[in-house]
Amino acid sequence: MNNNLLPLIDKLTETHSLSLAEYECLITERNDEAAATLAERAVRIRREIYGNSVYIRGLIEVSNICQNNCYYCGIRASNSACERYRLTPDEILSCCEEGYELGFRTFVMQGGENAYFSDSLLCDLLREIKSRYLDCAVTLSLGERSRESYEKLYAAGADRYLLRHETANAEHYAKLHPAELTHENRMRCLRDLREIGYQVGCGFMVGSPYQTNAMLAEDLKFVETFKPDMCGIGPFIPHKDTPFRDHPAGSVELTCYLLSILRLIHPPLLLPSTTALGTLREDGREMGILSGANVVMPNLSPTSVRRKYLLYNNKLSDGSESAQCKANLAARMRAIGYEIVCARGDIKK
Repeated sequence: MNNNLLPLIDKLTETHSLSLAEYECLITERNDEAAATLAERAVRIRREIYGNSVYIRGLIEVSNICQNNCYYCGIRASNSACERYRLTPDEILSCCEEGYELGFRTFVMQGGENAYFSDSLLCDLLREIKSRYLDCAVTLSLGERSRESYEKLYAAGADRYLLRHETANAEHYAKLHPAELTHENRMRCLRDLREIGYQVGCGFMVGSPYQTNAMLAEDLKFVETFKPDMCGIGPFIPHKDTPFRDHPAGSVELTCYLLSILRLIHPPLLLPSTTALGTLREDGREMGILSGANVVMPNLSPTSVRRKYLLYNNKLSDGSESAQCKANLAARMRAIGYEIVCARGDIKK
């Protein structure tokens, strides 16, 4: 192994912290031996906390209508080729009913930012879900909202909130988003969510346009200092109807390398093996688990809309990505030594 990497890996394993320069070195000097060592340590420390359990979440993509114009996203407001849809509260409740019968005990409601999903509608929906399914957690991933809104949703029963920070570097953030979306406000949202009491998830793309290793190091340092409960990372994949259509996809291997590092930074982290990994490689989901991840999120959305929630080219929505194929997913996890667990799957601190 490159002589300057093993001491860094040892230090990270022991202290769960590196300097920005050390994180950048770990990324820049990446090699197969370092990746194998990081993965072995990440898996070992995850097993000490979670055993061989992989938590499953039922993903409900509530709407692909979005008021924002993020340059990388296939459901951006100005994409006139996107076939729009929005689930009704009754349709969302039907998804939860089916998911509960399938064994899911966390529901993740994800969607574009739009005014239809008001505080009033969401609070009524949350109270209904929590009254029907007392042993379930509800996660929201509905973008930037006011602190008052987050407080109302939390009081109504939301347990977790996922809001990818996308990049910890403000200049990079500005290259991925229009001027009205600011890095400052994204960080404000994450702070508000933490202070209110949510289990909070952040995350970033790997290989997004204009990203450097120094920026990835900033992302790792942000996770180290913020200590989220969850962190979702996946390789950037372009969408044909966005300004970034011609940019190359991110690396599965680098994503898995960073998953291992994240596990060592914050050992109890709930770390998904994302759909994007499975989209770029047939065994991508397994690679993520073998690198230290411990969460997968099969799709509970109605089959009629799944292919419409196209954040990037060729996004998976069927097969093992489908909640109805839980047995297939379980078999794939069992084949690499893991068991999917039908539980809320809260972080173990």
